[in-house]
Amino acid sequence: MKVFIAGASGVLGRRLIRQFAAKGHTAIGLVRSAKAENAVREAGGEPRHADLFDAESLASAAEGCDTVIHAATAIPTKQKTTPADWAMNDRIRRKGTRCLTEAAAKIGAKTYLQQSIAWVARPKDDSPFDEDSPILPDPSIQSAIDGEAIAHEAESSEGFTVAILRGGYFYDSESAHIRRFADALRKRQMPIIGSGDAEWAMIHSDDAASAYVIAAEKPRSGIWHIVDNDLVPVGAFLKEFASRLQAPAPRRTPVWLARWLAGEKAIAYFTRSTRTTNARFRRDFGWTPRYPTYREGLDQIVASWNADAAHPSDVRSANLSA
Repeated sequence: MKVFIAGASGVLGRRLIRQFAAKGHTAIGLVRSAKAENAVREAGGEPRHADLFDAESLASAAEGCDTVIHAATAIPTKQKTTPADWAMNDRIRRKGTRCLTEAAAKIGAKTYLQQSIAWVARPKDDSPFDEDSPILPDPSIQSAIDGEAIAHEAESSEGFTVAILRGGYFYDSESAHIRRFADALRKRQMPIIGSGDAEWAMIHSDDAASAYVIAAEKPRSGIWHIVDNDLVPVGAFLKEFASRLQAPAPRRTPVWLARWLAGEKAIAYFTRSTRTTNARFRRDFGWTPRYPTYREGLDQIVASWNADAAHPSDVRSANLSA
């Protein structure tokens, strides 16, 4: 199989390349810079330059591929964000999806995989939901909803298989937000907001990548939620992360104070539940996550950081090419 990956130099993209290459597939990575080119090569892929917002250049770069994957994002790393900070990510989800699906049609690809987010179907009361639950319009995630719609339109008009993989909250040793969590926990600046009982559906990035690989190897159309086997209460996650870091137990902060300090989006992130499961994906594809719960995932993250600390020269070399 020959796979074209948009977002190939990112945290998920590099994992996709490594896992596809490990299984004997050819992974082509979309790049725009020498840094990204090096990252794709080091992961075992073939870099090709193209513009995500130009279908013709994408088609040229993806020529010969039978599978196209949209794994590109531009998630802001600031603690407090404005709509302007999300503009590029919104454009990637909308115009990027349109251009990638047009390119997939031009090259005669058989399969298209779209990255999305599980909470596009989260009920307003945070009750449990699944892939059959209705999408609920929300300005903050409308671009993800639009991206799914564009992918569905392409499936109807072009006839290739479209799989939409809605991920839970990503976590891994490289992601900026997880490193920020760790730094804040060490300084006791990451409190549990309110009760801490909100439940997250999470997914380790290694397992997210493995889900894409198996979905590409066994193509079928549909929507699937890609999350860990178990939900985790936010308070429990922060406590266990702090414990593994040998950091002080996190304090508790009332919602009203956290809202004043961090803003409404941060409050929603830490106090809203995403109660969904991976049951359908496990059933349909026979997939088993390597890190079935956040406990195993946190163990891997801290072990990776400890190994990096023991070999700082290796870390510097890796960061230069990432």
